[in-house]
Amino acid sequence: MSTMPPDAVPHEHLHALYRDHSVWLRSWLRHRLNNSADAADLAQDTFVRVLLARTASSLKEPRHYLATIARGLVIDLYRRRSLEQAYLEALQLRPEAYAPSAETRAQILDSLLAIDRLLDGLGTRTRQIFLAVQLDGLSYEKAAERCGVSVSTVRKHLARGLMHCLLLDEA
Repeated sequence: MSTMPPDAVPHEHLHALYRDHSVWLRSWLRHRLNNSADAADLAQDTFVRVLLARTASSLKEPRHYLATIARGLVIDLYRRRSLEQAYLEALQLRPEAYAPSAETRAQILDSLLAIDRLLDGLGTRTRQIFLAVQLDGLSYEKAAERCGVSVSTVRKHLARGLMHCLLLDEA
């Protein structure tokens, strides 16, 4: 009589989920992306997320769950490509002698993506105030004037933005 290791059952559920829905998910993604390679990559990433979340055994509507995860990954893919394109366009404006190495470009792009993820979690006004003070270097008074709010509102939103970034940085 053989006994299964304790983690075999969740893997059986994941295997069944993959077997039953991976072709559908790749097709769903290929329809949205018009690219088979990206669809295959994002489908795999979706199942990795399911594996890490350990939710395969408790899914009541697996296709809805998989599509929700995949939709977020598509958004991330487009955001990354948009950010990459903007960065490459900015690099083209620099003289060749000042162009960073491929390694430095990759590090800068990773940093830009991390900053984008941090800022994405802020509300519109908080993000606007946070960037005015932190990126543009405006005083609280100038930021308040630019955003049409009081200085105390600038302080409140800046504190909220800083707290958000600190909490995400610790996670």
